[in-house]
Formats: sequence, structure tokens, C-alpha cells
Amino acid sequence: MYRVLVTDKVQPEGLEMLKEKGFEVVVDLDAYKPEVLKERIKGFDVLIVRSRTKVTREVIESADKLKVIARAGSGLDNIDLEAAKEKGIKVVNAPDALKNAVAELVIAMMITVARRAHYSYRAMLDGKWEKVMGFEIAGKRLAIIGFGRIGREVAKKAKALGMSVIGYDVFDLSDLAKEIGVEFTQNLEEVIKDADFITLHVPLTPQTRNMINEELINKMKDGVIIINAARGEVMDYKALLEALKSGKVGGAALDVYPEEPPKSEWLRELVAHPNVFATAHIGAQTKEAQKRTSIEIAKRIMEALGVQ
Repeated sequence: MYRVLVTDKVQPEGLEMLKEKGFEVVVDLDAYKPEVLKERIKGFDVLIVRSRTKVTREVIESADKLKVIARAGSGLDNIDLEAAKEKGIKVVNAPDALKNAVAELVIAMMITVARRAHYSYRAMLDGKWEKVMGFEIAGKRLAIIGFGRIGREVAKKAKALGMSVIGYDVFDLSDLAKEIGVEFTQNLEEVIKDADFITLHVPLTPQTRNMINEELINKMKDGVIIINAARGEVMDYKALLEALKSGKVGGAALDVYPEEPPKSEWLRELVAHPNVFATAHIGAQTKEAQKRTSIEIAKRIMEALGVQ
């Protein structure tokens, strides 16, 4: 019998699938801290986490039976992949399950900032009746930085809304872009130069950390709107704040932050900026996406262990 430790909230459908196959599933939401997890992990074959749990090298080296680390989501930056590889531990995730939920949020964010709906809402709460002027996204140019599953899903939806779309990735995904009917480039400066909107969909790696910085922002079109529903650390948010203050960036929609929740004074200033629409890392928070994730991760765990 395989023993499974779950340290973050996961919908029950996938956990029930594992139980039906004879897995012992233990949910311990207090074990997410590394100093606790390194002791709690002993005796378990599988660890299921979301973004809250940090699976550090120390945790991995403390495990005595661990065979699979399962990330109920897409990003793997909270798992020490090198340490897992050294111990022969398989790492699986559920990248397809969340793509529609995140893509829908990105589209909603673009429309919200373009129409300044967030500003109007704040004004209404203050008892003001301000008929703010916005603009339509149809006919505007969208640059998608990171043309993976989520980026391509955003491209499909944006194209259906009448936007001109260009994708960027370090990998040559031009064939996939052609299938969707959008442009593609592997030149980062090329993708941003004429964009009215820029949305980020890259994983957090040493190469992508702060990839959108002051230098790159200065090469963007004046008044550009930036959306980040990937990872907070892929963009220099201090540079973004200054660009918003100067008017270089016309607006931003943010779902992720370098610290969550935002506590630093400068980061709270960014969140409160009138041209910023901010949400609390809700990209994957739909009932449908969470159910799909739970089921998909259960299937991947069974595949990794050879369970039919």
C-alpha cells in the first residue's frame, strides 16, 4: 500500500480515486512548513502540494520512502527539482487543468483595466459618480510572453475577441502559433515594441527572474498595459511602480506578487495605485479547475507508480 501525504487543500475527487486504488491518504494542512514537513514526510511514498508548501532540499533529504512529489497545479518553483532528481524522486504536475481558468482571468483583467472598471468601482464605493472613459480591446495588439499551454489559451480567446496577437517563447513554437493563427517570435524586444497589452506566462527560473525590468519597460509602447498572472518575481515591480507613476505604463493587472500577501510599503503602494487592478492569486481558483487538477494529479501519481 502506498501512503500519500497532502499538505495543501486539494479537491476530494482525485484523493477518492487514490483511495479506491488502495492508497492511504493523509491530509495534514499543518505540515506545510519545511521545518515540520521534514519530520512529517517520513514513511510516506507520495507528497501532494500546491504553491503554499515549499519542498526544500532539506525536506527531500529527510524523506525515507518518498517516490513521487505531486504539484496540484502547474508551476514547480516551490520544489527543489535538483534535490528530487538526485534521490530518484519523480515530480509530476497538472499543467492542463488550470489553463482555461487562468486564461479567462487574464481576459477579464484586460477588459477591466481597459474600461477602467476597477477605478469606477472604487469611485462608487466612495460615493462618487464618475463616467470614466476607457477603450475597447478589439483591434488592439496583445503580446504574450511565454507561449506554453496557458499562453496559447489566452491567444485563442484574445483572437476571438478581435485582438492582434503575437507570442514569444525561448523555444520555437511557431508551428503551434500557426495552428492558432497568430504571430510568433523568439525576440523579446520584438514582441513588446508595438504591443498595447503585454501578458506574462513564463515559469519562475533563474533566467526569468526580473526578466521584465526597467530597461525593457522603457522599450515598450507608451501607455502599455501589463498583466501578470504567472509569478510575481518574473517582473521588477519597483520598476513597474515607477513606470505607472511616470505614465510610461498606462495600467497593470496583477494576480501574483514577490511576497504574498503584499506587506512591504512599496508593494502595497503598487497594489493601491489607481491604474492597477489587483487580485489575490486567484488565477486557478475556479471550482472546475480545482476539480480537474485533483483528478489529473491523481492520474499522474498512479502513472508514475505504475498503478493501473
